[in-house]
Amino acid sequence: MNPLRWSFRISLLAGFLVCAGLIGFALYAQYVLQMDPCPLCILQRVAFIALGVVFLIGGLHAPRGGGRWFYVALLVLVALVGIGIAARHLWIQSLPLDQVPSCGAPLGYLLETRASNGGLVRVLLKVLSGSGECARVQPILGLSMPWWSLIWFVLLAVWSVLAGARGTKGRVR
Repeated sequence: MNPLRWSFRISLLAGFLVCAGLIGFALYAQYVLQMDPCPLCILQRVAFIALGVVFLIGGLHAPRGGGRWFYVALLVLVALVGIGIAARHLWIQSLPLDQVPSCGAPLGYLLETRASNGGLVRVLLKVLSGSGECARVQPILGLSMPWWSLIWFVLLAVWSVLAGARGTKGRVR
């Protein structure tokens, strides 16, 4: 049962299961390991959820021929957004302590008061600028959570491209 020979449908459904597992682990880390997510962690979760939804819809639809490249392009686009968020998070974690931004308001509060904060786009820009809680490093198996996110975003993007490149019988074209 070679995963590189799986059909497009099975490959995308496997991608959905990986995304669901990653979100499940994030919730485990939050509620069991007491690792409170910062705003950038939450945005990375949103990107994984979006990836999972596209994987699921693409797996259920399972178009033939060129139609599958629409899903591959969408998956790569969402993965690139996730890569960008994770890279920004890693950059903030690499800053010296005297250059770390001060802690900001929680994401939930910013979203609730988005009208007075300049709208949703301004709130997202404020979150992406980072805050002090995003600089805290809590390693899991030697790597911080944004490192793991970055690795999984890259792997899922590559997985989707490999799935799109397979022929109907699982052969790489």
